Amino acid sequence: MTALTIRHATPDDLDALAPLYDAYRRFYEQPGDIALASAFLADRMERRESTILVAQAEGQLLGFCQLYPTWCSVAAARIFVLYDLFVDADARRGGVGRALMLAARAFGREAGAVRLDLSTARTNARAQALYESLGWQRDDVYLTYNLALAEPA
Repeated sequence: MTALTIRHATPDDLDALAPLYDAYRRFYEQPGDIALASAFLADRMERRESTILVAQAEGQLLGFCQLYPTWCSVAAARIFVLYDLFVDADARRGGVGRALMLAARAFGREAGAVRLDLSTARTNARAQALYESLGWQRDDVYLTYNLALAEPA
């Protein structure tokens, strides 16, 4: 693979980024919808509600990660939730995910965050192996709960 570049996404990336984001959603068993993916990402960028890092080689986007800023009340400090990480199937096992994770860590540190959090499917063993190889610790103390606020379609 040629030189891999990790950088912040811009609105100019939406046409190439939306299909990756759509594939990420389909991985989590959501219906494909490129228009929804594009609109969602555009809103996050326009409102500056997230940071999206993209991996690029030879002018092609190969993957992305998206981080949302928030706060930890217990630590009384800023944290980021790394909510999305996705690498195109053809680019997997080439270090793209690792490079994105390292860039996310550097970004968090530069932004003054004390921690990054993430969650993944219990069955996503490949992602878990990546996270653990980079020093992430699985939380065995706290349970995560969700409350759906919208009626099922």
